[in-house]
Amino acid sequence: MHPIARLLLLCLSLLSLPALAEQLGGLYQVREPVASQQPAARDQALQRALDTLLVRLTGKPEVLQNPALAAVRQDPQQLILKYGYEGQALVVDFDPASTQGQLRQAGLPLWGANRPSLLVWWLNEAGGTAQLVGDGQDSAQPLRDAAQYRGLPLRLPMADLDEQLVATPENLASGAGLEGVSGRYGANAMLSVRARQEGDKWLAQWHLSADGGQSQGTAEAADSTALADAVMLAASERLAERFMGKQEATERLTLQVGGANLARYAELERTLEPFGARLRRVEGDRLVYQLESTVAQVRSQLALIGLREEGAAGTASGQAPMVQPRETTLSFRW
Repeated sequence: MHPIARLLLLCLSLLSLPALAEQLGGLYQVREPVASQQPAARDQALQRALDTLLVRLTGKPEVLQNPALAAVRQDPQQLILKYGYEGQALVVDFDPASTQGQLRQAGLPLWGANRPSLLVWWLNEAGGTAQLVGDGQDSAQPLRDAAQYRGLPLRLPMADLDEQLVATPENLASGAGLEGVSGRYGANAMLSVRARQEGDKWLAQWHLSADGGQSQGTAEAADSTALADAVMLAASERLAERFMGKQEATERLTLQVGGANLARYAELERTLEPFGARLRRVEGDRLVYQLESTVAQVRSQLALIGLREEGAAGTASGQAPMVQPRETTLSFRW
């Protein structure tokens, strides 16, 4: 065990604080539908699985056009730990360290497993009837599958009578009138969707509220399953922008976090993992890290676990600007 980790075990209390965000399980596992187990079909599914993972880890579909990833996309197996078949799906487990290394070498931001929980209000309109998708319904499974595929921690409403009364097509399309019934779920973000079948296609109007920001859009697909994936992909892209910030050049940062205990230390380690954070020292209940990221990304991720910033970012004390590189210090506390 690392000496600092041992020190934490000895010195930090076991008091815990519930995290606001959720730790997404299976982040590096991708299920891809496959027509057969023939080598050609398998290889195509492996490449699709890697592409899905790259988008999931960055929130940016355009990442697939990045020339720095061209070589690894042509040979996905260098990042794969194992794969196997489950029914009509190829289940692929990727190596987190190798995958993160490829993204860092390409200069791309990395969205870790600590993600904002998403409450989804989804209304299906077909055949003259409308149904609000509830947590225990069969119609919830396509939403669960699409959310997992796109890397979103999903929460669904109970769809009781009170919720059905406010989940009108107009409210679902605009995201209005749902705040009162949404509070019970304690999610970080809310997505409302009005999905309807028109002829041989499905259409959706969606509205996303997250971190004080609003966005909306439309989607179209051949069936309801494909529509769920299209909407979740759009939501993932918007949430990545909101909680990771725009892509900027990273810099070396020093991060100080006060009010730590053992449970908080574990949560902080998971949150900082995408930034390659290294714990440098422990000063009482204060942890001091060094990492590579942007100020905006660090701020948004730490806000998800309930940290508040102390003071403004600035250059680390004791540096000579003409001799040493600029290093920004951020201070947070629980």
